[in-house]
Amino acid sequence: MKIRVLFIGTPNSLSSVTFAQQEKNMQTTHLSEQEIVRREKLQAAEAGHRSISAALYPVNNYSTEIKSSFADERMDELNNVCLAGRIMSVRDMGKASFAVLQDSKGRIQIYVRKDDLAKGEDTSMYDIVWKKLLDLGDFIGIKGFVFRTKTGEVSVHVKELTFLAKSLRPLPVVREADGQTFDAVTDPEFKYRQRYADLVIDPSVKETFVKRTKLMNSIREFLNDHGALEVDTPVLQSIPGGAAARPFTTHHNALDVPFYLRIANELYLKRLIVGGFDWVYEFSRNFRNEGMDRTHNPEFTILEFYTAYKDYLWMMNVTERLLEKAAGDVCGATDVQVGDKVISFKAPFKRISIYDAIKEHTGFDLSEMSEDAIRDVCRQLHLQVDATMGKGKLVDEIFGNRCEQHYVQPTFIIDYPWR
Repeated sequence: MKIRVLFIGTPNSLSSVTFAQQEKNMQTTHLSEQEIVRREKLQAAEAGHRSISAALYPVNNYSTEIKSSFADERMDELNNVCLAGRIMSVRDMGKASFAVLQDSKGRIQIYVRKDDLAKGEDTSMYDIVWKKLLDLGDFIGIKGFVFRTKTGEVSVHVKELTFLAKSLRPLPVVREADGQTFDAVTDPEFKYRQRYADLVIDPSVKETFVKRTKLMNSIREFLNDHGALEVDTPVLQSIPGGAAARPFTTHHNALDVPFYLRIANELYLKRLIVGGFDWVYEFSRNFRNEGMDRTHNPEFTILEFYTAYKDYLWMMNVTERLLEKAAGDVCGATDVQVGDKVISFKAPFKRISIYDAIKEHTGFDLSEMSEDAIRDVCRQLHLQVDATMGKGKLVDEIFGNRCEQHYVQPTFIIDYPWR
């Protein structure tokens, strides 16, 4: 196994000279006016020997930690804080300014005063760098102490400021006042295609990423604690299988044969069971070269696990206990608010036969019906069915159209017809 470590510095980490030369050689006709101005500010900072730092910046606090520590009155920890983040808003009051700094945990207000940044008679750090060369979205580092303003907001009084990196493109401006958000970005195309920008302006998006990691860690912990073995199966396959889907095709030059990105990891996991393992699992990255929409991506992650000497009743027991633990670890409770519904992941989950579900919601008892009789039920329910559909597909079509929407809480639909 290889471990690769990539150190990412600031956009200017190669060198100020190299970056300036690259910028001068760029054709700026495709840049907006703001992008051109920001590049000019970066060059002005470099020309004034105010090189943007790419060295280690000793962050020792985060916005959320500072606010919680202040609430706990642990003031001894807040006399010398060091934070780094992006400028999200500025209120200029002449010789002093209030601004909002956003770090990886959240946002906090900072207070920047001319007299604090001045070095003797040199006030350029405030008059030039802070007021003229910094823009919204730029990265800065600050050192100072924490205090509470007259309005009661926990803030950081800046005693030292470092210009860390320039944001060469302006961020979408999202205004907030009295707890309300204005001009929020709602365009799905922007939110999905420019996720990096959406992460900056919408903190709730970042929370989704954090919860995903917590979910995977919780599932992995549960499976490992119960004796499952995590494995890693091939992504490039000579014959894609384990599901019915169109694969992405590539070519192996050394062997001069076609290869396929996997559409599922099922067959390789089953081979491990054949080889003697009792329980294996994998978080698998799969690829399907088919249509896409908001809920279907050509590239996705799936969890699959296979075990020996067990039945589907055991599988249901394990699944509901796994989901109960995951909900508690990720959300702090087994009852989770989803839209206007409260979903309970408390085990055990409801279990109902697919035939009983159909009978409950349509009045038809299909358990003893022939295929032709079920096809006639579909006509009575005004369902469009294909002539090639067998009994199982017909039953599934009825359940999907007339019953599935009634099961909001976690429910096992069992006894699916096998033919």
